[in-house]
Amino acid sequence: MSIDVYFLILPNMMMLDIIGPSETLQLASDHFKIHYVSPKQSVSCSTGMMIGDLKSLPETLSKGSLLVLPGVINSQVDFGTEEALIALEWLKGWREKVSCRELRIVCICSGALLAARAGLLDGIQCTTHHDILDRLRTLAPAALVKENCIFIEDKGVCTCAGIMAGVDLALHLVHRLCSPQEAMRVAREMLVYFPRAGNDMQMSPWLIFRHHHHPVIHRAQDIIAISPEKNRSIEELAALIHVSPRHLSRLFRQYLGISVREFHEQMRLVLAQQYIQSGMGIEKAALVAGFSSSRQLRRAEKRAGASGD
Repeated sequence: MSIDVYFLILPNMMMLDIIGPSETLQLASDHFKIHYVSPKQSVSCSTGMMIGDLKSLPETLSKGSLLVLPGVINSQVDFGTEEALIALEWLKGWREKVSCRELRIVCICSGALLAARAGLLDGIQCTTHHDILDRLRTLAPAALVKENCIFIEDKGVCTCAGIMAGVDLALHLVHRLCSPQEAMRVAREMLVYFPRAGNDMQMSPWLIFRHHHHPVIHRAQDIIAISPEKNRSIEELAALIHVSPRHLSRLFRQYLGISVREFHEQMRLVLAQQYIQSGMGIEKAALVAGFSSSRQLRRAEKRAGASGD
């Protein structure tokens, strides 16, 4: 039997927050039945595209349904529209079913703010995009707001960082509600190389150390990122991009604040964590990611944790 999924569609909602999770769930064979509901029959989304033939807000939702709340362009304005206020009152009517877990809430990005205003996040571990975490804390003082997470599922309520994190959360739901094998099949079909885990950082090493414009460092990073598991000396890496090892080392320190070895280790950590999340044992994941053992992997995790304190 398929699971009913209701996307609440409001004016100026982020198109990717709708389409990303919707397409992901739709690809999971016949496991999910998608519905698009709204106070209006048609609305304009973030790209200016009109979404029409929307169904009215249902008076009943089947047990075990998913209710998805996508984010909007400007949550301070767009969640104050007439349509949003109608939806807010409708959401408040589902508090009891959410608290007894007969209805699952799925918040994409700033959709968590709407859930907070409806009183659906009290006592719930939750997250959202890093730019609006403080607003979420203000709107839901009884919620347990977590920073720097891709997504969180707690007591039947799912929240995520938004944008592409909606796809990660949807893949997690396929994993949970269908099977790990189905989630990996969908990920492969979508060309998602590794679905991110909920506790992955919103600002991962893939992004943190790319905030520069130096072409030599970019080339070195690209070579490492393609195959983090490979053992490359700094001499070998420097030769591939036609600079001296000393110059490459100096550039990494100057622009990134870390050594080439430290950057390589962090990339291996990301790879190992992704393998573990996909169900691989810790020892095997460590070896496949390029570590000599799980013990070396744990040491690398401690170093990464210490550097982030």
